[in-house]
Amino acid sequence: MFKRAKFTDAVIFAVLVFLSAAFLAPIFIVFFNSFKGKLFVVNQPFRLPDSQTFVRLNNYVEGIAKTDFFSAFGYSLFITVFSVAAIILFTAMTAWYITRVKTRFTGVLYYLFVFSMIVPFQMVMFTMSKMANMLHLDNPVGIILIYLGFGAGLSVFMFCGFIKSIPLEIEEAAMIDGCNPIVMFFRVIFPILQPTAITVAILNAMWVWNDYLLPYLVIGSEYKTIPIAIQYLKGGYGSIDWGAMMALLVLAILPIVIFYLSCQKYIIRGVVAGAVKG
Repeated sequence: MFKRAKFTDAVIFAVLVFLSAAFLAPIFIVFFNSFKGKLFVVNQPFRLPDSQTFVRLNNYVEGIAKTDFFSAFGYSLFITVFSVAAIILFTAMTAWYITRVKTRFTGVLYYLFVFSMIVPFQMVMFTMSKMANMLHLDNPVGIILIYLGFGAGLSVFMFCGFIKSIPLEIEEAAMIDGCNPIVMFFRVIFPILQPTAITVAILNAMWVWNDYLLPYLVIGSEYKTIPIAIQYLKGGYGSIDWGAMMALLVLAILPIVIFYLSCQKYIIRGVVAGAVKG
C-alpha cells in the first residue's frame, strides 16, 4: 500500500513538472529570442543566443522607438489601475447590498450579474462599440466604465459568496455603535473583504492589462495600449519585426507577472472564501 501511494505521488509530481515546463516554455522562448537578430528568431527560434545571434538590447531600443512604447505603457497603466479600482469598489458595495437586502429586486439583480458571466463578448462587441461612440466613451476615461460593466459579473459573484460568510452580528454591533451604512462598509465590511478584493484585483488586472479587442474597438489607435502598440510592428505584405516584437512582449509581460507573483498567495484564499454557500 505504501509503495503504491509513493508511486502515485511520483507520477503526479512528474505530470506537474511536465505541465509546468509546458506552460513556462513559451515565456522562456520569447525571452531569449528578444536578444537575437530578427532573422534568427524566424529561422532558428529554439536556438539560444550566442556570439553570432546575440544583438544585446538592440531589439528593445528599436521596439520602443517604433511603437512609442512608454506612451502605450502609460495608457495601459492608467486604464488598468482605475478600471480595477472601480471594479473592486463598486462591485463590493453592490454585493453587500444584494446579500444583506433580501428583496425580489436584489434576487433578480444577482442573477443578472451571474448571467452576464456566460454572455460571450463577441455577441455584444459591435453594438457596444457603437454605443460607446455615441455616449463619448471612446477615450481612456470612458473605457473604464465599460470595463466596470464587463468585469462586474464575476466580481459581484465572488464578493457575494464571501459576504455570506461574514457574521451579521458584526454589522449589528457597528450599528449599535452609531455607524451609518457608508461608515460601516468602509470601516467594517471592506477591510474584511481584503482576501477576495485582492483576488478580484489580480484576475481583473491580468484581463485588462492583456486585453486587445476591447481597446481596439473602443479607443482604436488614438490612445494605443500596449497590445495595440505591439501590433504596429507588423509591416506591409505580412512583414513583422520579430526581434522587436519579442522584446516588447517581454516588457508587456513583466509588470503583470511581478504583480501576480506578489499577490498570488491570496488567489486560492479568495476563491475558496467566495465559494461559500449562503
